[in-house]
Amino acid sequence: MTKQFLTMTMLAALFLSACKETPKQENADTEITETVEKVEDNIVKTTSIGNDGKEIEFVFNNTAGTATFVLDGETVELQQQKSASGVWYKNDQYELIGKGNDLQLKKGNEIVFEHQDDIVQTSLKDDKGQTLDMTFNNTEGTVKVYLNGGEQIDLIAEKAASGIWYKNEHYELRGKGEKLELTKDGKTVFKN
Repeated sequence: MTKQFLTMTMLAALFLSACKETPKQENADTEITETVEKVEDNIVKTTSIGNDGKEIEFVFNNTAGTATFVLDGETVELQQQKSASGVWYKNDQYELIGKGNDLQLKKGNEIVFEHQDDIVQTSLKDDKGQTLDMTFNNTEGTVKVYLNGGEQIDLIAEKAASGIWYKNEHYELRGKGEKLELTKDGKTVFKN
């Protein structure tokens, strides 16, 4: 009986030790990956020259909704505000408003920086009664041309020996003084 008891004890011990939990390695072959989405900030840097000749570089972080600049050695950060059109940023001291390239920076009620593009608008007629309306942006070196109130034609300034010369891939505007010629693919469409 002792021999049977001893055999039963040994079998029970073996059985119990086999039932002990062993670390599971079911996922040993499964690779665990974590997806992290990296969002890069949409940053726009622009340098503006004020009406007084002072130059300021503005850094617009469109992701964070901030505008940062250095004025008189002080780094200033402004928070974006909801505007009907254009830009509007402010903090407790400064306010920046603008539309297109035109900007105005105030500290309190005082304007400390202002930039406005040099815009010239003119209209000419030729002897056939056609009208050529033009909006020159002398700061950017561009002109928007409308022949007889039609579609907008955007042209970029080129270096001319004298007078003006603007062009795109199809149109050219050349002239001196009040005499201008607009050509499309080499053919004159307006000349006064």
